Amino acid sequence: MSNIDLTGLSHIDLPATADFHCHLRQNEMMELCTPLIKAGGCDAVFTIATAARSKSIYGVKLYPAGVTTNSQDGVLDIEQYYPVFEAMQAHDLVLNLHGETPGISALTAEAEFIPQLQKLHNTFPRLRIVLEHVSTREGIEAVRKCGPTVKATITAHHLWVTTNDAEQNVFSFCKPIAKAPEDRIALLRAAVDGSSKFFFGSDSAPHPIQSKKQSGGAAGCFTQGWCTALVVGALEHALRQGWISKAQVTQGALEGFLSKYGRAFYKIADPNDQASSKPQIRLTRRGEIIPKSVKSLDGQIEVIPFRSGHEIMSLSWIK
Repeated sequence: MSNIDLTGLSHIDLPATADFHCHLRQNEMMELCTPLIKAGGCDAVFTIATAARSKSIYGVKLYPAGVTTNSQDGVLDIEQYYPVFEAMQAHDLVLNLHGETPGISALTAEAEFIPQLQKLHNTFPRLRIVLEHVSTREGIEAVRKCGPTVKATITAHHLWVTTNDAEQNVFSFCKPIAKAPEDRIALLRAAVDGSSKFFFGSDSAPHPIQSKKQSGGAAGCFTQGWCTALVVGALEHALRQGWISKAQVTQGALEGFLSKYGRAFYKIADPNDQASSKPQIRLTRRGEIIPKSVKSLDGQIEVIPFRSGHEIMSLSWIK
């Protein structure tokens, strides 16, 4: 598969993105966010909800208690749920794992969780597990060492920011918190390694501007409407910085990370494999700027996008 020099392209064509971890919220916030799925280049999303009615269940999310927004009633003892995991393995369901140890520093919580991931995988080797929004070198290496039933999602915002950025800008504050520059580089390299171990999950998490600005502001970055372009932009920036090489960025690796690997893992039909239907998106340099905010029709809800005010490639659907 051919290499791509993202630094020199006027445009790039890609299959539609599949976002395997996003939050759309409820009611008016959901009405605001849902149209942005297509604007971000996605034709499939895996939405995270505390409760839902559906004819099909693909996965079950596990939150350790207190590690992120609305997880105060989360799991305290993972082994207590081993019978559930046994049943999930038997029925071929996915365990979506928020991999952080509660009650310790947010900077080390993911690394400290790794033994738990390894134990789960060893105990249930056929259970499909996704380490959601991996944010550390330790997490990346742990997923690589596990068998083919363990994968990880990588967000757009973790490809852009570090702990310092999150401390200086509340709209870059997320959980898992962004880590050191070395962790960011490890994530960038994993996104293009072509191994199928890592695929895209935005973890786009909209919060009203008031919730973000209040003391102890809500954790979450709002990326939904620009998620594909944010990933490509982060990789372009990494190329310019020398963190990844042009040889590492291929059309196949980019398509795999953004679209194909996640669909294959979840056993979801890929429309791009059907000759009669190949939805495609095009990113073009037009000087577009991410808006300062987006508002509901009545103006009552205002959300600040991640990297608002920065230039980004424009996205259009070409088929």
